[in-house]
Amino acid sequence: MRSLRNPNRKPTHPGAVLREDVLPELAWTQGEFAARLMVSRQTVSDLLHEKKAVTAEMAIRIARALGGTPESWLRMQEALDLWNAEIKFKNNPDIAPKAVTA
Repeated sequence: MRSLRNPNRKPTHPGAVLREDVLPELAWTQGEFAARLMVSRQTVSDLLHEKKAVTAEMAIRIARALGGTPESWLRMQEALDLWNAEIKFKNNPDIAPKAVTA
């Protein structure tokens, strides 16, 4: 299945979605969100400022607090992680495809 995402555009970090869209819509502070997730305010701050990735455990916490599914948050993080890895290895000459033998 082909992705609708532009491969030249870096995917949005899930923390940015929370920071820019979700928390303002709900009028929640970082402290309120941290309390709902049962994590430290520092953990939420690191996530919202894109210093931490969404883990499976955090995805479950977010989904329970906001509704939706943990998979949706993990897919966002996975898209970003894969994009970053592809950029890192894009021009790596040390990794070559295996030659096909007849």
